[in-house]
Amino acid sequence: MSVTVNCFATLARFAPPDADMPAAAGLSVGQTIDLLGIPRPNVKTVFVNGLHATMDKVLSEGDRVGIFPAVAGG
Repeated sequence: MSVTVNCFATLARFAPPDADMPAAAGLSVGQTIDLLGIPRPNVKTVFVNGLHATMDKVLSEGDRVGIFPAVAGG
């Protein structure tokens, strides 16, 4: 299967080429983050198809994953 993964801000360097990532059935959000080499403490928020997701959320064909670091600003 294939999922679309977008990494934002300081995590952008971990994003797969063209945002497309082949994925085995049963792959979770946390496993996806590990495969991309992103240190889990650097991840603050993850969305799957526009909805907040936990690390144990299992991905499905065509899911869109957004990975965000902690950000500050005012």
